[in-house]
Amino acid sequence: MNLKVRLAIMSFMQFAVWGAYLTCMGIYFSKVGLGSHIGSFFAVQGFVSLFMPALMGIVADRWIPAQRLYGFCHLMAGSFMLLVAWYGQTYGTQVDFSILFSLYAASVAFYMPSLALSYSVTYSIMTRAGIDIVKDFPRIRVFGTIGFIATMWLVDILNFEQNQNQFALSGFLSLVLFLYALTLPACPVNRSGEKKTLVDAFGLQAFSLFKQKKMAIFFVFAIFLGVCLHITNGFATTYIDHFQTMPQYADAFGVKYPVVLYSMSQMSETFCILLIPFFMKRYGIKNVMLMAMFAWVLRFGLFGLGDPGSGVWMFVLSMIVYGAAFDFFNISGSLFVDKSTSPDIRSSAQGLFMLMTNGVGATVGTLVAQEVINSYTHAQVIGEQVYTVGDWQACWFIFAAYALVVGVSFALIFRPKKSDIMV
Repeated sequence: MNLKVRLAIMSFMQFAVWGAYLTCMGIYFSKVGLGSHIGSFFAVQGFVSLFMPALMGIVADRWIPAQRLYGFCHLMAGSFMLLVAWYGQTYGTQVDFSILFSLYAASVAFYMPSLALSYSVTYSIMTRAGIDIVKDFPRIRVFGTIGFIATMWLVDILNFEQNQNQFALSGFLSLVLFLYALTLPACPVNRSGEKKTLVDAFGLQAFSLFKQKKMAIFFVFAIFLGVCLHITNGFATTYIDHFQTMPQYADAFGVKYPVVLYSMSQMSETFCILLIPFFMKRYGIKNVMLMAMFAWVLRFGLFGLGDPGSGVWMFVLSMIVYGAAFDFFNISGSLFVDKSTSPDIRSSAQGLFMLMTNGVGATVGTLVAQEVINSYTHAQVIGEQVYTVGDWQACWFIFAAYALVVGVSFALIFRPKKSDIMV
């Protein structure tokens, strides 16, 4: 089989594992009475991202070939995720938060480093095969987004978003990917005498960038914007699901298939990736990052104003702007870091950027968002189903106001040189 096709299959499977539960597990947790703990399940992803990818990176660099370690991560992630599904199936609505959370945390502790390892494996294989990474990697990576969308749709069509079967599907796909990883070409271990210290592995030397005012401001705002990253992933489908309690919306397509509706966000993400080169060249990095920040305002505000009936167009528009909200800051921010740092700490600086956004920011954001939602909503049993109901609109407006403050503050405070903001 063509090597690029094999890598595309790996990318498809890698994100299909995640797409099976990431955007819909909030619905399940609400159904089993754990709606007030949704934020904890998302926060633990950010928490383990602070150290597990770096630790696994050290192991892959010095002792175990990356493709084997990648397969091992999926073996462990899949096994623990199947235990999550088994526990949910066995105890139904009587699940204990501490047990379910522990099993889930163990699974994501191995899944999150597999994301970084999937890139390492792909880059290594492409380099050894003489494949142009810049030209061909985006075409391979796009299959990851397709895989994410595919399992989102499958879960929704099979009605798995309501139960623990979403975790069973994810675990099964992880085990398949473990077997698939065994067939991948070998990635050599670094046998050179140069040792990678813990300081290098965790990117701690990049913290020296905080001595520069513009970089310190940038990384602080990376945390602030990172707060927004997983709020809709954690709570959007739970919010849409609660419209089933309202007779006028009960038969709406979006209410019946909330995950399919939400998958438009990932479709938009794929499209916006293609727009970034045009926007970067025309408007510059700072303006593109500002577009992302104000796109978050629209993302949250439109959720608050819309509904699955006559206002469904606002839901759809919210999904469309997600691509700009997510991609424009992450990719333009990554480019800003690349242009603003010296080659000897460039990789570490990229790691620091990811730590600030997906680690610190996302962890804090989901926990705080959970507190806001707990303050304005509550669990309500209707028939045999549990829904999270209340003043959801106030929650989305609070999130929109936060994003607006961050955007305005960034525009006023962040003032890099013109050479830093133009491509």
